[in-house]
Amino acid sequence: MEETDEQINSLSLGFVEGLYADFLKNPDAVSPEWRDYFRELGDGADTQSPGLGPTFRPSSLFNPPPLDNGTSRNGHELERGGAAVGTASELSVAHRQDRVDQLIRAYRVRGHMIAELDPLGRPRPVPPELSLEFYGLTDADLDHPFSTQTLYGPDTLSLRGILKRLRNTYCRSIGAQFMHIDDLRMRTWLQTRMEATENRLELSRPDQLRIFTRLTDAVIFEEFIQKKYVGAKSFSLEGAESLIPLLDLAIEKAGEQHVAEIVLGMAHRGRLNVLANIMGKSPRLIFREFDDRAVELQAGGDVKYHLGHSTDWTSLSGQKIHLSLAFNPSHLEFVNPVVLGRMRAKMDRNEDRPRRSGLAILIHGDAAFAGEGVTQETLNLSGLVAYTVGGTIHIVVNNQIGFTTPPAEGRCTTYATDVAKMLQSPIFHVNGENPEAVAQVVRLALDFRQEFQRDVVIDMYCYRLRGHNEGDEPSFTQPLLYQAIEKHKSTREGYLDHLLAMGGMTREEADKIAARRREVLEQELSVARSEGFKPRTDLFPNPWMPYLGGADSSVDDVATGVDRQRLATLLEAQSKVPDDFHAHVKIERILKARQEMAEGKKPLDWSAGEMLALATIAVEGFRVRLSGQDAARGTFSHRHAVLHDIRDGHTYQPLQNLGVTQAPIEIYNSPLSEIGVLGFEYGYSLDYPDALVAWEAQFGDFVNVAQVIIDQFIVSAEEKWRRLSGLTMLLPHGMEGMGPEHSSARLERFLDLFANDNFQVAYPSSPAQIFHLLRRQVLRELRKPLIVMTPKGLLRNPDCVSSLDDLASGGFQRVIADLGDPKKVSRVLLCTGKIYYELAAERKANGRADVAIVRVEQLAPIPAEQLRAALAAYPDDTPVFWVQEEPENMGAWRFLQVNLGEKLFDRLPLTGICRKASASPATGSHTVHKREQRELLTKAFGGV
Repeated sequence: MEETDEQINSLSLGFVEGLYADFLKNPDAVSPEWRDYFRELGDGADTQSPGLGPTFRPSSLFNPPPLDNGTSRNGHELERGGAAVGTASELSVAHRQDRVDQLIRAYRVRGHMIAELDPLGRPRPVPPELSLEFYGLTDADLDHPFSTQTLYGPDTLSLRGILKRLRNTYCRSIGAQFMHIDDLRMRTWLQTRMEATENRLELSRPDQLRIFTRLTDAVIFEEFIQKKYVGAKSFSLEGAESLIPLLDLAIEKAGEQHVAEIVLGMAHRGRLNVLANIMGKSPRLIFREFDDRAVELQAGGDVKYHLGHSTDWTSLSGQKIHLSLAFNPSHLEFVNPVVLGRMRAKMDRNEDRPRRSGLAILIHGDAAFAGEGVTQETLNLSGLVAYTVGGTIHIVVNNQIGFTTPPAEGRCTTYATDVAKMLQSPIFHVNGENPEAVAQVVRLALDFRQEFQRDVVIDMYCYRLRGHNEGDEPSFTQPLLYQAIEKHKSTREGYLDHLLAMGGMTREEADKIAARRREVLEQELSVARSEGFKPRTDLFPNPWMPYLGGADSSVDDVATGVDRQRLATLLEAQSKVPDDFHAHVKIERILKARQEMAEGKKPLDWSAGEMLALATIAVEGFRVRLSGQDAARGTFSHRHAVLHDIRDGHTYQPLQNLGVTQAPIEIYNSPLSEIGVLGFEYGYSLDYPDALVAWEAQFGDFVNVAQVIIDQFIVSAEEKWRRLSGLTMLLPHGMEGMGPEHSSARLERFLDLFANDNFQVAYPSSPAQIFHLLRRQVLRELRKPLIVMTPKGLLRNPDCVSSLDDLASGGFQRVIADLGDPKKVSRVLLCTGKIYYELAAERKANGRADVAIVRVEQLAPIPAEQLRAALAAYPDDTPVFWVQEEPENMGAWRFLQVNLGEKLFDRLPLTGICRKASASPATGSHTVHKREQRELLTKAFGGV
């Protein structure tokens, strides 16, 4: 029977009052249980018909319902007489039923607080609202019948039966938090599913055998590692082995739901066990990593408990599922948005708009889930149209400790998962020592996700048998906890006792399962240590054919020009809106300007160059995805990719209306998040190499908030994990007197991280350059992350323009040489980006034909050959000055100084002209900024 909040005080009381009215007319008209109950209240002597009004006073927090003694809860005597009050017997029946209904609701809201979740059996305080006394009920009421219109099951039950049903459902090994969900349909669905079965899953013997076998696999693997590699770090799963049958059950259930792709993310705790027993990674490869004999597999590489793996799984239902465990650094939780991005890319590639073909599973630690802000950022993405993947299964391996920090010192909430209550999603707490309760939660979670396409959190309580790692002594800081753990029976042994008692297995069968697993591991170890063993070289296959990594010089540039007429046609298409669309008057001027640019009447501005890059990429069949804070309009109001009707607010996107054969162009405003969104877009780029995937910072300065994603994933993944990415980052950068927080995208940090051609850094200075650069990023076989310092002031600078012809021919120029007469030059200025226009204006104003200005548009990899060619015409010992507006300890100067030396190509002396070194990127005073900029320009032209 379904239950709604509205039924609690209407249907139940109405039902009882109806029975009582029937009883008063004819006692034999009601069941014996109710007849006895009503007689106890007033022994049936009063046969007065009930009044037509309500039989109880309206009550609220400030006017509480009366007690049985005829007084209100504040001790005041109740009014007597009148049909609205009714008899004392009627009052008692109604009030008791009301209190029982309140008790039922309390168990749904608070029952989880007394659930038996902790495998170590530590007591939990009982909330007063779960006691009979709180509602004025006593043991004498236990055998009285009450209406159960609000509870799944029979229409009536004794209070004892009601309590049993509630405790079985909400207070055994599963505690459910779901009453925070606003959607009545979801709450009703969950109540019905849980109360119908009393939150217990009936398992067949084969199901129980599979769970026990998976538990055994997990236990034996950890025992084997501990025995063969004493003291080696493995971050064992011991104490939480139920994770393995949990994942097995989840994958099998997903197969029943026709899921074809699963991407998993987890940190290092238990990762080796998951790799061996879920991901199908050969144990011999893991053993070679322990023996440090896997050097031939990867140059650079990473520790074994950070590595990813992919495999194919065939479920019992016959569904083939591709599993991918994402690589992960030790920065806990930061893989979360990466996994979601990968899952979204897989769905988009399969044109899965309903988001049904894939499943993301994230495995968290309890301390990290509560402590890391990226958790909240990831949860917030779950329901946003730009980032949803149809619901994620979150599994918290709740060791009840973080390194040496107990929960009381690591969070201020009851549960590690309380941050997840921000979602309209259930949170299931489960005792990991009860594998059958875990099985029930997995099935419930997967079914809820399938029904509502929302995240679900499974908080599996367990413990950590050893210290943070195998060399750690946990009893230094938790002596009492580890005394209890040492005496505790393992989950496998506990479940075996249960199966033995139920007759589902014999001890001999259990021993054979363990023996077989040990034998397999011994064989794998023998092969791994064999001198004749030759590991496969395709253990980390590149699924990106024909895309390449490696050195930048190993891949030729491609022609990125586009036919002039086609460019004009595409730009014209972006100037049109439907006849019934009402654009803002300023937008109309922008559209008109684009039309004039298409006709060749006006030069192209930055926005036109960028938009034409996106348009041409899409019409050539490559998907475009751009997200960031205010990316649709552009922080500086230059892009206007999404137009809004001023009358009804509906939107129109010209870039999505270029032709029927174009690939999708998706431009999304992101939430106010850097780590979460950048991680998501990076993950997306991993599984969609043939797309332009870009993230734009609102101001380039804010990229520092996402430093972990940059350091641990974007710049190092090729070397650590042999994984490529073509992610593009657009970072507005430039000193324009806007203060220290709106000037610098921290160019120097990216250049400091550059090594072995691990990514690209560019600072283009014209619409044609951004056009060719973005196209090169997609059309070239080389796949490297691209960091672009994009302008702010140049967006509307009348000198920062290009022609359609500039876009129609050529390609991205790493270095732009000066076009003046080299014989007249006595001084060469090297620069990048925005400052070129200030230097050029200064040269023109002073008539300095003796000064050449050479633009370095690509900073990393350093375009040495192109720079050499641009400087070839200048005589030896011609002074060359690197001019930058950033302080001396920032920008590109120190990077270039180290890599190019004091004398360019052993013939041209190189000196830097910069602002003085500073701890802050820029001054907060516009007046000071202008003075500093003037001094910089003066020095650049030889002044003091």
